[in-house]
Order: sequence, then structure tokens, then C-alpha cells
Amino acid sequence: MKKVAVVMGSDSDLGVVKGAMKALKELDIPFEARVISAHRTPDQAMTFARAAEAEGFGVIIAAAGMAAHLAGAMAANTHLPVIGLPVSAKALDGMDALLSTVMMPPGMPVATVGIDAARNAGLLAAQILALTDEGLTERLKAFRAAQTRKAIDKDTQLQQKLDSILED
Repeated sequence: MKKVAVVMGSDSDLGVVKGAMKALKELDIPFEARVISAHRTPDQAMTFARAAEAEGFGVIIAAAGMAAHLAGAMAANTHLPVIGLPVSAKALDGMDALLSTVMMPPGMPVATVGIDAARNAGLLAAQILALTDEGLTERLKAFRAAQTRKAIDKDTQLQQKLDSILED
């Protein structure tokens, strides 16, 4: 199975990025996490992206806040799918990162999930890898079925409590 690279622009992004790594771990997908900055370590970013396929990666998740150029820097140096994960910062609540990540120039696509939506980034990486891995496809189907059961259970619980909620 191919690995997922989880690359973050700063170690301060780790709290957000952890959600992607947890999703990958739950689905038994190997991953590696790195701190590589598009601005502070541009040579390392380029080298990492160019070597990613040879190193056994199938997808790159690139998390960054503020100017958030990491996903674009990765995409510019690999043909592997890149998932941009915009990370919120204090000044603009992540809108700067979202717009920087989603607005790639023509010919340089980056799939982008919501601000701080690390779990979705991990699940999207899993779906991409599942295109060529039947075992992973089955694990994803089981995950979705469990989600469905949880939602149905929540509705059942609501229906059972509804009268008592309205009495208060």
C-alpha cells in the first residue's frame, strides 16, 4: 500500500493535523508526518515533493496557515495528488489560508478541504488510495456504514427524548 505524506508548514499546525493522522491510522494507512515550510525551507519542500513517489507515497496532505503556499509548492513539484488543508490563524480565522490553498493557477490542481478539516483530508487521501486497493475500499465502506448507524441512532435517541425536551 502506498503511504500518505502529512506535511505541515509549522509544528504549531500539529494540533489540527492530528485529525488527519488519526483517520489514516483508523483505516490502517501508513503515513509519515513532516514539518516542511514552503517559505522557510523551500529547498527541502521541493526535494521532498520531487522524491515523494519514489519514497512510496501516493498522496500528499499539505497543511499550512496564513499565506498557505505549502500545498502549491508540493503540487508544483510532483504529479501525485495533493490535498491542501488550510489551517486557521488568529488574524483572519483561516480565510487567508483557505483562499491561498484553493486558488491554484491553471494546470496546478490542489484538492482543498475546509479550514482545520484535517479528518476530511485524511479520509479524502484514503478514498484516493482506495481506487487501487480493494481492502482499503472495504474498510472505507465499513467506516461509512458505521457513520450511518451512528446518525440513525442519534435520530432514534432524539425521537425518544422529544416529548420530555418540549415539556421543560
